[in-house]
Amino acid sequence: MPETRQPCPAPSTPPVDMPRSGGGWLPHGFHLHTHSHVQGQLVYAAAGALATTTARGTWVAPANRVTWTPPGFDHSHRFYGRTDARLVVIPAELCDALVAHPSVFAVSPLLREALLALTDRREVRPGAHERLRAVVIDELAETPEQSLHLPEPRDDRLRAVTDLLHAEPGRTRTLTELGRTVGASERTLSRLFHTELGMSFHRWRTVLRIHHALVHLTDGRSVTDTATECGWSNPSSFIDAFTEIVGQTPGRYQAELRDGRRFSRPSGSAAR
Repeated sequence: MPETRQPCPAPSTPPVDMPRSGGGWLPHGFHLHTHSHVQGQLVYAAAGALATTTARGTWVAPANRVTWTPPGFDHSHRFYGRTDARLVVIPAELCDALVAHPSVFAVSPLLREALLALTDRREVRPGAHERLRAVVIDELAETPEQSLHLPEPRDDRLRAVTDLLHAEPGRTRTLTELGRTVGASERTLSRLFHTELGMSFHRWRTVLRIHHALVHLTDGRSVTDTATECGWSNPSSFIDAFTEIVGQTPGRYQAELRDGRRFSRPSGSAAR
């Protein structure tokens, strides 16, 4: 489904709880409702995780990734676990250096330090923040996208199926069984998954389950409990799927979360 860029509206008054720049700790489940910006925006969870939703679907960013939303795209954010949220605004005139659609990028050690410095430090020397922001843009321009993207359908029959999967991601049902529930054949639904979402039913459900697994792991659940709750029959198959999609094992992901919480510098209160 092609994503449409909305015309940039005049800036509206954001919700009182919406951070505009800098950083702050946000509670589990904190939700920023649908909005857009006239500038680009990077949101990084130095600890915790966040999901960004657009008309095209949902991206999940654990603590080793940063979300990118260009100007003019309607989007919302939801945060999982107690999240050390860092927000960096990219002026519209600099956004052409980055991809023109919402995405998620891996966070290198240099990029992490630059993001933390931009959101921790007051600008003492003139131009210091501008130079740090240039480092961030250079790092992102050289980093391949690593989007945990879950596309969403337009077709009513397919949407009925994905709604069922969202409601019970850990429940094991075949596409034939789901088709009987929504009144569509397995063949039709299989075709729709490929034509509308660009992936098979099994792949889409696996990515959905990984989204939920990231939330469980961020919340401190064990790998075994997470595997069971998210629909895997044994931990080893979950570890294989998680590693293939996320790029690291669940255990390594949780270890990095603990390190991030331990070493994350206290951010100032989020600007209002």
